[in-house]
Amino acid sequence: MPISPPVARTHMLIRKPAAEVYRAFVDPLQTCRFWFTRGSGELRQGATVTWHWDMYGASATVDVIALEPDRRILVHWPTPVEWTFSPRGDGATFVTITAGGFDGSDNERVAQAIDAMGGFTLALAGCKAWLEHGIELSLVADHDPGQHVPRDG
Repeated sequence: MPISPPVARTHMLIRKPAAEVYRAFVDPLQTCRFWFTRGSGELRQGATVTWHWDMYGASATVDVIALEPDRRILVHWPTPVEWTFSPRGDGATFVTITAGGFDGSDNERVAQAIDAMGGFTLALAGCKAWLEHGIELSLVADHDPGQHVPRDG
């Protein structure tokens, strides 16, 4: 029996309406409060944007494949990543993030899936803290401070 390729999946309830949670992931001015440092622009259908994690000296090019306002985001970064936003009662949203299509040996693909799941879990937890309580937890920056790049000046 063939083994299925690894998929990274994480999810969390965020006690805010779907429109507000969706907006937090498409608008880099909000996303930088809980995930990356800055983005080159909002996610728009067919756009290519760049996300930066300045503390790590890292960036990523993200191709926007599909947007369904308040319901779904699909990007290619460097593999397909999908966010779904499911309303739960009054003012809550269940967010699921799924990534797949990892390359390399079986061990490398599993390691990439585990790393992606951890990163997306931190992003969801940070988003929850930001949207529900207005708190910036700096989870991504504090995850691996030994890998921070020195600042100029």
